[in-house]
Amino acid sequence: MAESSIVVSFAVGLLAICLLVKLLKWPVELLLKFVSNSVCGAILLFIVDLFGAGIKITVINALIAGIFGIPGVIGIFIWYKFIVG
Repeated sequence: MAESSIVVSFAVGLLAICLLVKLLKWPVELLLKFVSNSVCGAILLFIVDLFGAGIKITVINALIAGIFGIPGVIGIFIWYKFIVG
């Protein structure tokens, strides 16, 4: 009787650990994707700024460009040229 409860406890514990690892894996992958997109957005903003666009590279601009990609950079460009002045 005691041996079967140990086996069941071990199986439940192993299942709980597998589930916990799976749940923690998703936010880390999402965070890494978010950071890499932001870095790519900052690089794209830098390239646009090299052509004399006058866009300040800030954390917010990098995040917008990272999340939205090329449309985000176009939106930031329009914001700086027509709204900010």
